[in-house]
This record gives sequence, structure tokens and C-alpha cells, in this order.
Amino acid sequence: MRDFHDPKRSPIYAANGALATSHPLATQAGLDVLKRGGNAVDAGVTAAAVLAVVEPAMTAIGGDGFALISKPGQALYGLNSSGRAAAALSTEMLMGQGWSEMDDASPHAVTVPGVVKCWESLLASHGTIGMEEALQPAIAAAEHGFVVYPRVWSDWTECVPKLTAQGAGGQHYLVGGTAPKMGSIHKLPALAATLKTIAAQGAKGFYEGAVAADIVAELRARGGVMTEEDLAGHSADPCTPVSAAYRGIDLAELPPNGTGITAQIILNMLELFDLSALDPHGVERFHLEIEASRIGYAIRDAHVGDPATMGADVQALIDKAWAKGLAATIDASKRNAELPSADPNFQSDTIYLSCVDRDGMAVSLINSVFKGFGSGIVTDKTGITLQNRGAGFRVLPGHPNTIEGGKRPLHTIIPAMAMQGDKPKYCFGVMGGQYQPTGHAHVITNMVDFGMDPQEALDSPRAFWRPDEVLEIEPTLGQDVLDGLAAKGHKVGFTKSPHGGGQIIEIDHENGVLIAGSDPRKDGCAMGY
Repeated sequence: MRDFHDPKRSPIYAANGALATSHPLATQAGLDVLKRGGNAVDAGVTAAAVLAVVEPAMTAIGGDGFALISKPGQALYGLNSSGRAAAALSTEMLMGQGWSEMDDASPHAVTVPGVVKCWESLLASHGTIGMEEALQPAIAAAEHGFVVYPRVWSDWTECVPKLTAQGAGGQHYLVGGTAPKMGSIHKLPALAATLKTIAAQGAKGFYEGAVAADIVAELRARGGVMTEEDLAGHSADPCTPVSAAYRGIDLAELPPNGTGITAQIILNMLELFDLSALDPHGVERFHLEIEASRIGYAIRDAHVGDPATMGADVQALIDKAWAKGLAATIDASKRNAELPSADPNFQSDTIYLSCVDRDGMAVSLINSVFKGFGSGIVTDKTGITLQNRGAGFRVLPGHPNTIEGGKRPLHTIIPAMAMQGDKPKYCFGVMGGQYQPTGHAHVITNMVDFGMDPQEALDSPRAFWRPDEVLEIEPTLGQDVLDGLAAKGHKVGFTKSPHGGGQIIEIDHENGVLIAGSDPRKDGCAMGY
């Protein structure tokens, strides 16, 4: 239980249904669906569509989607609707043009958007309403306008140079060459019209016809090679989640090309340390978390990509015996300058929302455009922000994640579900680009090892490192923690922006109650009834 003298919020308790998102308008729209009798998928898709309008730096219909669904009496269901690279792309082609790494502002970084097919597939397989009904709140927000919230405004402002440089984005998303003012009302008429087309025609209205032609024309004008056939061929693919045990729960993540197994690798190592004996906000806890994460991310970078081209077996990567050897390389007294080998013994072989309905269906849903406003490329006629997920590829012949036509890139967005037996315990996710696997490990250990409720687990300060290996801790951890980590050999500083966001719903099956939290690093909230 939180300290009531500390100005933080309590979790939401609900008996009939709960929804947690990163924006109040999305939470309200989804909750309205639940209260009308819709299920968790209906509410989740409705809320996600609203987020694609009101939180435009984070998500869009030009992005990707993944989901996990737990339904009583059924096996855990996973859906991968991430897009593929244009068929005409190849490592050889880009190297011939002088590329050695991906350019996240290039049209070649734009993969086929997967989120619209994600929504339609989820509604078809598990929902009770159709796209037309689910999109109405999003259409209303785009057509009549929405108020720009503080965190949304902050993210928007940071992306002004990108939108300006890329052209049409300024037409739809800038006012007088800058971001709309915080607290002002912003309208997106072109996007509203596109959403109406999708509502009337379903996903076909996005992947074929005039909308698809506009996407292709925009990319072709910039030197891209995507075709209408690339768009029409997109599929949202059901997949079997991967589970790994951690102190009495089973953490379920989607398999690659997502990076959820990275969180499992990290937790496999942390399970070998007595975290509960440590201060949850102390130097020792964060040192262990970061050292395990550094190893986990090195393994991710070496092996994870499109499963069709991965050489490593997923079960080998999350093997407990291998984790024991990895954990033995972690020195509790200092930062390891040299990480252990990223190769297991193969012989043994970034928006997020959580929703649970009155019938016990739990939905863990995540959509994203990767970087802020994705590639920054926005279609002129249809107002679609296009993701830059292709920036997750390598330009490195022979690497499992090197770019090739029709491949899916390594993907950072990872919905999660923590199970106890055959029932969901925590329906959760953590946003924040590369931070997400560490974020999963952080909130799970907060709840399992330190007994925090969902809101406390999300409020808890965080630490993560930049690519140049500077460990950035949130200022709420204080100077003592910064100094203590520095003494262990970390190059450390205070972060200027918070690490990610997140939503969690805990399911208390014994009492029939839902306990929901929403990350204070965003504008959102949890609500229930």
C-alpha cells in the first residue's frame, strides 16, 4: 500500500471490467464499450484507435500491432501484425548505395503498416463488434478535434523538426510551423476521412484502393520501392506465446520477431539473486537489473529477427541452465566491462493498453510507429503517419536481422501476460522503445519480489542506458543512487526524459476484483466499473 503522505495515486479497483491506457480519452472510449456490454477486445481496439488520433507521436494507423489474449477455458492467444519490408529491398541493394546502417528517416525504413489488419483480425477472432462501430470515437476525435494533453504536447514539440523536414507532416500536424499549443484543440480532417473509409470497407479500405495508392505514391516520390502489392499482401498472423517461469508465475511473451524473450532472459538471471532482500530503489537492485539487461540485450542483438531467418532456437535462448551460467558472470560489486558470449549451447537447444472484461477475458495490446511520429513521412491526401520500423533492421550480410524484401524486422513493442496456472495474474506492458524488455523485468520484480501493487510498480523509478553506454537514472532516485552506481563503474547521469510508460491490470481471482494502474509518465489513466 502506498504512503498516503506521498502525492501519488492509488490503483483502480473494479469488479466488472477495467481498462488502462496512456490517454484519458482512450480509456473513456474503451470503458464506454465495456459498460455497453462489449468485451475486452472490443474495448481495446476502440481505445487503440482513439490513441492513434490523440497521441500521434506514439501511434498511428501507419504503425504496427501485437496482442496477447487470455480467455477462460482457452489457450493463450498471440497475434503478430508487424509489417514486412518492401519486396524489392535487399541488403545488397542498400550496400550498393553506400549504406552501412539503416536511416530511420528514409522511405526504406517504412515497413508495411500492420495495425489496421491487427484491429480487424482481433475483432473477427475475439470481438463482438465490427470495425465500423469500433472506429467511431476515433473518427469523432479526428473530425471534431481533441484537446492536446501535456505529455502529448511535449512529445509533439520534440518532433517538429522531423515533421518540417519531411514535408506533408507539417500540413496535418503543425500549426504555423510548430506543434499545436498545449490545451488547444487540434483537428485531423484527412485522417478522419481515411478512418471513415476503413470503417466502411474494413482493412481492405486501407490495404487496397485509394488509401494504399496514396501511401505508395508518397514513398515512391521519396525514392521508396514499396508497391500496392506489398500492402495488399500483409497478414496478421496468430502465433503461440513463449512462456518462462519466474518465482511462481509464468511470463508469457510473443515470439520473435518481437523481443519479449529478452525480458525472459533477463528474469531468468535475476531469479538467481535474492532481490527481496534489497532496497527496491537502491543501488544494488539497479546494478543487478542493468547488468542482467546488458547481457540480455547483447543476446537479442546477436540472434533475434524474423523467425524464418533466425539461427538460434527460442527455447535455447530462454534455457534456465544457460541463464545460470550467464548470471554467474554478474559481479555484484562492479560493472562488467566484458559481457559473456551471446551464444547458447544450441545442442540443448513501443502505446500500450491493458483491458479485462466482466467475463475474465484479458487483452494485452500494443501499437506503435517506433520513433516519434515514425519516419516523419505523412501521406498528403490521407493524413497517415508512416512508421520507421525498418530502422530495426541491420545492413549486415549473414546477420539474422539483416534487411531483405518481405522480412519482418526485430521489433521492440512487446505485450505481456503473467499467468498463474491457467489463469492470468498480470495483464501488462511497458512502452518506451528499447527500454521495454528491461521495463517488463522491472515491473514484474516490483510486484513479485517487492510486493508492489500495479500503480506502485509503475510509479517506481527506472534506470536504463543509452547506446553510448551512459546509464541514465530518473531523478527521483536521487544523488546517492547515482553516486553508488558510479562507484560500481557505471558511467551514470540523470535522464532528461522519463523511461517509457506502462499499464498493468492485476486479476484477483479469489475476490473477483481487478486492480489497475497507469503510468504517471504519460497523460493516461486506469478506469473500471
